[in-house]
Amino acid sequence: MEEKTVFTTKETAKYLGISTATIYRMEKQGLISSLRTPGGQRRFNRENIEKYLRESQNFEAPQNPSKYKYRKTNFMVEEPEATYIVEDKKTKSNELFSHTDSIWIYNTDILKTENIADNSIDLIVTSPPYNVNIKYNSHDDTMTYNDYLSFTREWLARCYKFIKNDGRFCLNIPLDKNKGGQQSMCADITTIAKQIGFKYHSTIIWNEQNISRRTAWGSWLSASAPYVIAPVEVIVVLYKKEWKKTSGSRKSDITKQEFMEWTNGVWNFSGESKKRVGHPAPFPVELPRRCIKLFSFVGETILDPFLGSGSTLLACLHTGRRGIGVDIDKNYCELAKRRLLTEGQINQLKLNVAGGCK
Repeated sequence: MEEKTVFTTKETAKYLGISTATIYRMEKQGLISSLRTPGGQRRFNRENIEKYLRESQNFEAPQNPSKYKYRKTNFMVEEPEATYIVEDKKTKSNELFSHTDSIWIYNTDILKTENIADNSIDLIVTSPPYNVNIKYNSHDDTMTYNDYLSFTREWLARCYKFIKNDGRFCLNIPLDKNKGGQQSMCADITTIAKQIGFKYHSTIIWNEQNISRRTAWGSWLSASAPYVIAPVEVIVVLYKKEWKKTSGSRKSDITKQEFMEWTNGVWNFSGESKKRVGHPAPFPVELPRRCIKLFSFVGETILDPFLGSGSTLLACLHTGRRGIGVDIDKNYCELAKRRLLTEGQINQLKLNVAGGCK
């Protein structure tokens, strides 16, 4: 049987594992070329498609997806026009690690990236470093507490610019800090966020059900110097200007049972295994999944500025949201990508087409 050498736009999109809208953007940017039939229809030569596949890791990612449909879980989503990628010469394509039409991984510092436009993010879900001497590959988790709070102020200020006026922020942090001295971490970080401009909505208590953390009582059976250790973390829920969400698709996928359970501000589910995931401080997919379904509409754009093992992007994939993950460490970007391929079951070709990484 003779091998097919000429493809329609739809066939080319299917071959590359991307949308037809992305094909049009690629052609406009000169990433791929087509011929026109007498009737004005596009036809793509196999040689040009294969050339794109070979060279795509050096290309800037196609920008600004227009309206298109894509399938996630069991429903169709009509996406609104996306504007979360900066469309000018400042865009740093070398930061792009991997992407599909709906999932983007950037290997860069959230304090320095120029690839996320201001006022473009619907929801941020993240768990930043806790400064408790965790052995990360590319981050010093042993700062002085004042330096840590200064670092926190910097990245929170960047995030404030990224989210829309009706955007939300779910910030997973410890209730307090015990290593290196007692510190009111949740209170201090919440205060900094409010000083930057974020408005406070509520705090969710996450009961990890991990009582093994209780290893230091200070003074046994005595009032001399007891330590009180709460085996919980918190999710501080913030917003930018308006709590009521008026933008986006207005399509919710949360069930009545989930809504009733999750609006109770105490969440009970286990943490994630470091050994299973291969990251020193992973959080379970259940955490971002709940935040995403409760605080965003289907098809909206979610950002995790400290991507780590990729749990937030997995939750985006499972719930039909666009996800942007940023991490300074290349190995963690690779870990997140691998989890998307295995646990998320993203097609290998789709994640590599313009991903900049083999």
